Amino acid sequence: MDTSWLEFVAVVFGLASVWFAKQEKILVYPTGIISVLIYIFICFNVKLFADAGINLFYFIMSVYGWYMWTKKTDKPPLKISFNSLKDWIITGLVFLLSLGVIIFLLKYFNGDDTDYWSTNVPYIDTFTTSVFIVAMLLMALKKVESWIFWIIGDVISVPLYTYKGLVFTSFQFLVFLILAVMGYVEWKRKALNRYTGS
Repeated sequence: MDTSWLEFVAVVFGLASVWFAKQEKILVYPTGIISVLIYIFICFNVKLFADAGINLFYFIMSVYGWYMWTKKTDKPPLKISFNSLKDWIITGLVFLLSLGVIIFLLKYFNGDDTDYWSTNVPYIDTFTTSVFIVAMLLMALKKVESWIFWIIGDVISVPLYTYKGLVFTSFQFLVFLILAVMGYVEWKRKALNRYTGS
């Protein structure tokens, strides 16, 4: 099945989503939701099962993030901030738990596919998926460090998607990488301005 046009649409909405995230705009979530729903289908097609799973997780976290960024409470709105020590401990535990759960699920549902397990792709796919789970969670909480995880995942994803023949997606992750660096600089500046009061 030719998914190149679908891949192109997903890339356009994915790039728009990251651009809106960098600018701290709520449109990050609806544009992101469109992109991830398309990618669930695409990733299943090319046997990137962990990536299909992460896109389902992105969908859930996009709904959660949309809620967190817009919920009306007596508390002040969520502001960009840095991870505390407690946040880093939780981040590390979520990452390790994600690695374990994803490998278990891949082995359980796809353990007899010798072609799939004959390369390092399942392990690289699992690692990037775990990195992106952490990034999405921290993004929903408006943590500066979310961009560090996006950068790590993007650096690995560019060659991974090239290897799988998804050229548009590989290019998307290259642009994501550039936007993630810009997002990190922008969010760090905003967080530092809050802490210094300037």
